[in-house]
Amino acid sequence: MLRHLKHARAGTGRMAHALRWLLGGAAVLCLAGAAGAAENRADLVNREVLRVCSDPANMPFSNEAGRGFENKIAELVAAELKIPVEYTWFPQATGFLRNTLFAKRCDLVMGYVQGDELVLNTNPYYRSAYVLVHRKGQGLDGVDTLGDERLKTRSLGIVAGTPPATIMAMLGLMEKATPYPLMVDRRYESPAERMIADIRAGKIDAGVLWGPIGGYFADTPGEELVVTPLVKEATGPRMAYRITFGIRQREDEWKHVLNDIIARRQADIDAILIQYHVPLLDEDMKPITAPRR
Repeated sequence: MLRHLKHARAGTGRMAHALRWLLGGAAVLCLAGAAGAAENRADLVNREVLRVCSDPANMPFSNEAGRGFENKIAELVAAELKIPVEYTWFPQATGFLRNTLFAKRCDLVMGYVQGDELVLNTNPYYRSAYVLVHRKGQGLDGVDTLGDERLKTRSLGIVAGTPPATIMAMLGLMEKATPYPLMVDRRYESPAERMIADIRAGKIDAGVLWGPIGGYFADTPGEELVVTPLVKEATGPRMAYRITFGIRQREDEWKHVLNDIIARRQADIDAILIQYHVPLLDEDMKPITAPRR
């Protein structure tokens, strides 16, 4: 994983492989034998139910109780198709794609970084960025880039192996950093929740998280926190990404169906994401604060 991120600029495909882990889950570096499993088949999509590949414990994205925003968007897609939702549950760790989408047990991964070559991407349905999270009035108000001088003496929480960790290393910010693990079983551990708790307790001054995760957990009960998208970085890997649905390669008809639904229901999708405090960005990197019409 670290090797992929260190050499991210060598190719967008490798960067995309790495990103699925850190953009809220871990579904892409599960590739031993995965490419062979995605056979050269025609459309294999089940038309009677919407079969979704999902993690049973990965809030705010999904959980088995159906409380995540990806669950809500899946329900929206199913309503458009006038069919029920059926889940194949599997932790987003090694083997996720191989045991779900590529095994033909389900037909749709709800959140996938645009540009990944293992799956066929739909059009993006949202764009977000990594965020800086901190307490108000602690000397960090107005900080909107990791290059800000005010961060040089601060302790920052960072998920190991993610793009902002690369930038922090380039800026000399890792000496005082507190690392949080990237690869965990979310049924038993939540590094993002622990980071937010550490910020509120004053154990660290600020933390950097993928936007949907940071926005959601910063809004949990406790001291109000500031959440700032990091879209002004002047060096290192990019911090903003478009998110799509991921489907099997060659299922172009299915892709067109999903693209039509995204276009028709974009405002409703936006409303769901805003409800979950996902920091949404338009094509000019400006915040989206109301559903697009």
